Amino acid sequence: MPIYEYRCESCGFQKDHLQKMSDAPLSTCPSCGKESYTKLLSAAGFQLKGSGWYATDFKGGSSAKPAASESTPPAGCGGSCACHPS
Repeated sequence: MPIYEYRCESCGFQKDHLQKMSDAPLSTCPSCGKESYTKLLSAAGFQLKGSGWYATDFKGGSSAKPAASESTPPAGCGGSCACHPS
């Protein structure tokens, strides 16, 4: 069940509530009893970390070709160009 954060606009009381997604939102403040208790928008409770599931978690080889090394001269260059001195 998700945890929802609520705050009263009248008295400033703030509290987290464990509720089912199908439950109606709370409206009565447990501190002052007024009908100004509203659900707050908060950050998700999880983080995605790592290099990415799409790149590392599939079986089989990678379909991407490895990048050519920058120190390897292109075909026909012979290594005598300005960017690849021999």
